[in-house]
Amino acid sequence: MQRRPDHADATGAAQLIRHQRIAANGIGFHVATCGPEDGPAVVLLHGFPEFWYGWRQQMEPLADAGLRVIAPDQRGYGESDKPAGVGAYALDTLADDVCAICSQLGHERFAVVGHDWGGIVAWHLAAREPARLSRLAILNAPHPATLASYALTHPLQAVRSAYVGFFQTPWLPEMALSANDHALLALALTGRSPPGTFDEAALARYREAWSREGALSAMLNWYRAMPLAQPLGRRIETPALVLWGDEDPALSSGLAEAGAALCETCEVVHLPGATHWLQHEMPGQVNASLIAFLAGA
Repeated sequence: MQRRPDHADATGAAQLIRHQRIAANGIGFHVATCGPEDGPAVVLLHGFPEFWYGWRQQMEPLADAGLRVIAPDQRGYGESDKPAGVGAYALDTLADDVCAICSQLGHERFAVVGHDWGGIVAWHLAAREPARLSRLAILNAPHPATLASYALTHPLQAVRSAYVGFFQTPWLPEMALSANDHALLALALTGRSPPGTFDEAALARYREAWSREGALSAMLNWYRAMPLAQPLGRRIETPALVLWGDEDPALSSGLAEAGAALCETCEVVHLPGATHWLQHEMPGQVNASLIAFLAGA
């Protein structure tokens, strides 16, 4: 394992975050960690089009609360490997990655916090691996077993999800998303979020990640592999928390309750005024909710 401190972030956490590369589930992953090594483990799973860096405002507060924070670049993203082929990004494989990373780091039981696609993986993990999860926290991510049925009864959500079909087509999405220095991806972050949420330094970090060889195809393969998924609709026994930015332009707020309905115990917290990027826009409120919830993990 190679370790290096993160000196690039002006978040106060630079001296705490360590980076390493590990082998898990047959490929190599870049993983950022911080917090006491003997603390309860919590895995932060980013979504599209981010990487570990999307949790930079959460890592130090969670670590200060005594948690061992693990934030991987999921497969296809950032500095992690980008295996070829759509089949390498099936939902079960993505869930296997999380379990393998945690096992490699010595954690057989852990909490998981997931945003966007990371939240979809987290939902699937909770349904499939209840013995390994201590807590489940979801940020603006639909339960994979509810999205299609919800869209059928809520036409606006079907319209909002139209981009998913485009992302599943070959080569054209790569052309569109790479044009003009990844302008569309940058707009996805900045278009609806308050000014300054993503500054130029942050956007430079994202553009660097998106420019890595094979990155765009790998990131899009998460969408292209959706037909391979077999979402699990079984009841979720793991205590759950859903935080939802109600101004999300792509995901209706009712999806929060749709996912919660599959849980034995779930608190839903709506954040009026927050968009899809709630952990960036309201870090103080998000961190406080996560710490209060995870403290019992």
